[in-house]
Amino acid sequence: MAFWQWSGGGADAGHVVVCVHGLSRQGRDFDVLARTLAPHARIACPDVVGRGHSDWLADPQGYQLPVYAADMLALLAQLHAEFPIHTLDWVGTSMGGLIGLLLAGQPGLPLPAPVRRLVLNDVGPALEWDALVRIGQYLGAPLIFASEAQAADALWQISSSFGPHTREQWLALSRPMLRPAPQGGFRLHYDPAIAVPFRSIQPQDAADGEALLWQLYGQVSARTLLLRGAQSDLLSPATAERMTGCGPRAQLVQFEGVGHAPTLVDPAQVEVVRRFLLDADAP
Repeated sequence: MAFWQWSGGGADAGHVVVCVHGLSRQGRDFDVLARTLAPHARIACPDVVGRGHSDWLADPQGYQLPVYAADMLALLAQLHAEFPIHTLDWVGTSMGGLIGLLLAGQPGLPLPAPVRRLVLNDVGPALEWDALVRIGQYLGAPLIFASEAQAADALWQISSSFGPHTREQWLALSRPMLRPAPQGGFRLHYDPAIAVPFRSIQPQDAADGEALLWQLYGQVSARTLLLRGAQSDLLSPATAERMTGCGPRAQLVQFEGVGHAPTLVDPAQVEVVRRFLLDADAP
């Protein structure tokens, strides 16, 4: 598993912030946030297996949350061996937030330090079925693009719910999503087989998973920040509201004009996360 590590001069290397991306994304999504946090802490942004520069699995059924969580435990053990971790924070967008729930919601796991602060970016224990169907319609499609610009335009068609971005911001988010295609042009970075287990999910599977995730959420002791795109189709207002009243009683911040999911590129979004993770008096 590849990962991107950021640390500025004078940063506290024992304070680690792990930033984990969504289902079809990769670790470079957090470049802007990582640059903001790096003067203060060590930032690790993994490419979850099957994505980015990480290896692809021989068995597509391995593309599931328990495997991802185990990989993160291995990453944290490696980081801890390099320099002892005394403070551990987690920022997870969509799938990355669910991985964070698996780790923060199971007190017996061999973490080098308990998760102190948890940022769940547009995700919760209950996921809206229609949004899962929408994602499944494009996930794993064998797309080839003639140029970076064409790829950026195509990615915007399926990701416009991310909210307003300048052309420069969107190109910066799109370039790490591309790899040279054998036949020329560019393809997407991830293994198309990540779609195999995702598309096999049935409504009853989702309901069973939801019950487990609520149980895990109830066991989270970390101070929790819940970010939501105000127009999100994955995280409903009802689920977000419930999350503020149970378990860690998440602090809820919503961003207008954004659906699923905030990219944490906009300065206002970055500042909310920065303040929550680094300000001692943050609520």
